[in-house]
Amino acid sequence: MRTAVFGAMVLVSTAEPGALDEESHAGIRAMAAFSPRLRQVLGAARPELPAGSTAEVEAGVLDALRRSVDILAAKTPDEATAFPAAVLAVCAQVASADGRVGEAEDAVVGKVRAALEG
Repeated sequence: MRTAVFGAMVLVSTAEPGALDEESHAGIRAMAAFSPRLRQVLGAARPELPAGSTAEVEAGVLDALRRSVDILAAKTPDEATAFPAAVLAVCAQVASADGRVGEAEDAVVGKVRAALEG
């Protein structure tokens, strides 16, 4: 789950050149949208992003998002319902941290949304 959430933030943040620090801080602040239980899980250890090319990292993160939804659906359906909206809220905050959302950022958010929807 850490790979999914932090990976989504990284994908959006690196989609276009910009204010990486602002975007990182915006993403961390937006994590308040997660339930206390999920915030605890997310903060329990450092996230590990997939290795490889940009395309491989993206594929790994999108797969982690899909797996996270599946795991939550099996273990805590109420969390599974809220998780996609919270991830998308984080992505939206990261994308708009510099005052605008670029085309590439918007495209990545669309990929994240599609992965969350299965």
